[in-house]
Amino acid sequence: MTSTLYQQIQQLYDASSGLWEQVWGEHMHHGYYGPDGNLKKERRQAQIDLIEELLGWAGVPSEKALCESYRILDVGCGIGGSTLYLTEKFSSIAQNNLKLDGGVDRDFSFSPEQTKTGASVTATGITLSPVQANRATERAKIAGMESNVNFLVADALNMPFPDESFDLVWSLESGEHMPDKIKFLQECCRVLKPGGTLILATWCHRPVGETAGELTDEERKELAEIYRVYALPYVISLPEYEDIVRSLPLTSIRSADWSKAVAPFWDVVIDSAFTPSAIWGLLTSGWTTIQAALALGLMSRGYQRGLIRFGLICAVK
Repeated sequence: MTSTLYQQIQQLYDASSGLWEQVWGEHMHHGYYGPDGNLKKERRQAQIDLIEELLGWAGVPSEKALCESYRILDVGCGIGGSTLYLTEKFSSIAQNNLKLDGGVDRDFSFSPEQTKTGASVTATGITLSPVQANRATERAKIAGMESNVNFLVADALNMPFPDESFDLVWSLESGEHMPDKIKFLQECCRVLKPGGTLILATWCHRPVGETAGELTDEERKELAEIYRVYALPYVISLPEYEDIVRSLPLTSIRSADWSKAVAPFWDVVIDSAFTPSAIWGLLTSGWTTIQAALALGLMSRGYQRGLIRFGLICAVK
């Protein structure tokens, strides 16, 4: 990843993550508002629902997979919202599997002894932001999960892990930050174990080509402003992601466009930004964060016009 882009992403999240947690909570991603986006939900519940819907759509985890040690990689982990949620959820499922298999009823409280049972669930989260990694580590300790979860500052294009390390590679809204989408997905595939699952959810632009037409000058201008504000090199369409994934040693490839289901999130965030605490937090968090907040309308309009899409990919190695 280029040093300038690396610094831009790091500075954006170093500056904004504390305010986001204070105002919007630990999950730094879209929410799910039903297939047509017409369900009214509390914002944080909608974010949890997105995680659950993604897992259900991808068919993860299988009971068989959680009969043995299971390793999760969260690429672009933020302050650990998804990482901790997935670890706790999968550990609970693994515990139930032990009971159903006639095993001893164990307290699944993330003790070191758990790793000896053969059914432990561990997770690693990576981010470019030291502030995020430190806060995620703090949150893991508060939750009593520090022995099963760790967080690193690492480049997703050059992950510091051996081949075939993880059963699940989870990337929830980090692909848009990657300056080399092919290298990014190659790395995700490399660290995935045979039989493991990749789940990717990312910002895209609309499909292009003979039927849809190329991006217009106005659309390119809108995208350029989004790139500038949110430290993005560029985004691609969902069909382009599909083509990359098909070039890798992956099977059972599926894709979906959930733009309607998540689009209401931006209007909800805009509404919540106009509270005294949020306004004060913005004023004290620096210009980078203020710009991101002022640009929330860009994303809302992008969804309304069909320019911005929320693309999903899942595949098995």
